[in-house]
Amino acid sequence: MTEAPLLEVAGLSVDFATRRGVVRAVRDVDLSLRAGECLAVVGESGSGKSVTARTLLGLAGPGARVRARTLSFEGRDLRRLSGREWRRLRGRRIGYVLQDALTSLDPLRRVGHEVAEALEVHGLAGRDDLDDQVIGLLAEAGVPDPGVRFLQYPHELSGGLRQRALIASAIAARPSLLVADEPTTALDVTVQAQVLDLLGERARAGTAVLLISHDLAVVARLADHVAVLYAGLVVERGPADALLRAPAHPYTADLLAAVPAVDGPALKLPLVRTGPPAAEGCPYAPRCALADDRCRTEPPPLVPYGPGREVRCFHAGRDRPAPPASGEPAPPPRVREHAVVSARGVTKRYRSPDGSWRTAVDDVSFDLRAGEALGLVGESGSGKSTTARIVLAEIAPDAGTVLLGGEAWSGARERARRARRSRIQLVDQDPLSSFDPRFTVEHVVGEAVPGRIPRRLRRDRVAGLLAEVGLDDTLLDRRPAQLSGGQRQRVAIARALAPGPEVIVCDEPVSALDVTVQAQILALLARLRREAGVALLFISHDLGVVRQVCDRVAVMKDGALVETGDVADVFHAPRAAYTAELLAAVPRIDAGRAAGRAAPAMNLEGLP
Repeated sequence: MTEAPLLEVAGLSVDFATRRGVVRAVRDVDLSLRAGECLAVVGESGSGKSVTARTLLGLAGPGARVRARTLSFEGRDLRRLSGREWRRLRGRRIGYVLQDALTSLDPLRRVGHEVAEALEVHGLAGRDDLDDQVIGLLAEAGVPDPGVRFLQYPHELSGGLRQRALIASAIAARPSLLVADEPTTALDVTVQAQVLDLLGERARAGTAVLLISHDLAVVARLADHVAVLYAGLVVERGPADALLRAPAHPYTADLLAAVPAVDGPALKLPLVRTGPPAAEGCPYAPRCALADDRCRTEPPPLVPYGPGREVRCFHAGRDRPAPPASGEPAPPPRVREHAVVSARGVTKRYRSPDGSWRTAVDDVSFDLRAGEALGLVGESGSGKSTTARIVLAEIAPDAGTVLLGGEAWSGARERARRARRSRIQLVDQDPLSSFDPRFTVEHVVGEAVPGRIPRRLRRDRVAGLLAEVGLDDTLLDRRPAQLSGGQRQRVAIARALAPGPEVIVCDEPVSALDVTVQAQILALLARLRREAGVALLFISHDLGVVRQVCDRVAVMKDGALVETGDVADVFHAPRAAYTAELLAAVPRIDAGRAAGRAAPAMNLEGLP
């Protein structure tokens, strides 16, 4: 690593003018990153992580007001760059991995052309070797059969494969700084491990990596340093190992306590208070168990806290009091004997671009009982999402059948299914592409509200649904593009709840959510199962989340089920070698890191 920082940021603030006033998205942020280092910026959805990342690429957006005392990269003052200079810099010297793979890739261009663009624009490859270089980049990013995927369109790839294509595009020009905004959000654990190894190799080769993530296990595996953002402010920063082992700020401790583990105790959800940041004093005060009158009126400064660490808290290092007892614990969800969804011998094949046939789903059978949560896990491309689409009757199986409530579903005519559609709903892994960008949140959710509710009461009903998923009614008039990734996912869940379904098919429903909001959503799904008897077909690459939510788990590989059983049994003693490989690839925060416990108090006498 070189002595001089590659990236220097001091006093960065970003404001947006809206109809409701000025939104201060980022406030007085300082960052420093050297070649070969990985700096992780973590925090909840809406904390300012992605705005910070986009600002460093000159993409803060129209209407943004960017201010900074220092904003330099490779010795160049980024505040003075013209549009043409920014375009020369992006892709060539700074690579960017976006969070929403489907909306980031051009649906009319083949994946190979998308990856080749950086090489062509910056003159880094000739026509004779361009295809070979692109195929090599796809392989480097962990894309299987890169010669086949090279010719496919984005909609023909799974979410994980699309994300890997984005990573291949970002590293094509071998930039000196790689900004990765949630690069493993849509990836299964084995591919996630490959991508983290790839990013680690880039850092060891001298590339600086700025990692934006809500996944603290990923951060623990890759990052050298961590900066924790809340309400646009850095509330804690320091070496990754020290910060994750003994968090000093209550917010950091809450983030760590909310991480579901494959082999740890089940979480008691929800773990954190909710509420908007305070307008005065410490922004985290409304949610902090340690907050006192000083916290609510006086903003704490960012002060030194041990070697290489800083924290913004008057009570740094204090253990949080235990939450008060809240009566009897909630009863577990009641699982009934009758099956609401039955799949029998379901098979689906597709023709590949080279003319061969590929079996996406191979003789899959299972029952989903009322009130039960069945987890469907496996690598990207294993057939999970195709199985979900067959269960939803979006596509017809080539063989086998699906029953809904004991009656024909996959084989019925659409006219006969239409009256029963409200009984089964979907929460998609890519909510932005499932929303009409012209609609407001009120319209997006309101169109799923049953017609029997009078129009004058619909706004209140939509507001109530948003409250159920942790959103307030100030979002009713916003459009999807004005929401963060986590907010969009919660709107998608609210829309799925609107008709009062018996079955919800959840395709990566919390993949875009930070851990505290994820905990709230998982608690909501548990309550729906408990109170309304809703059954969940839960598709996820996060085995910790599956352990938290599901009663049973079905493991898929190459379209077929390789193992099915109770979650505890399968995760504790997997029978299939493939299941054991999945469990071994799960990133973990070291057991020694005391998630949820603050660091010992330190002597801060003499500090402001």
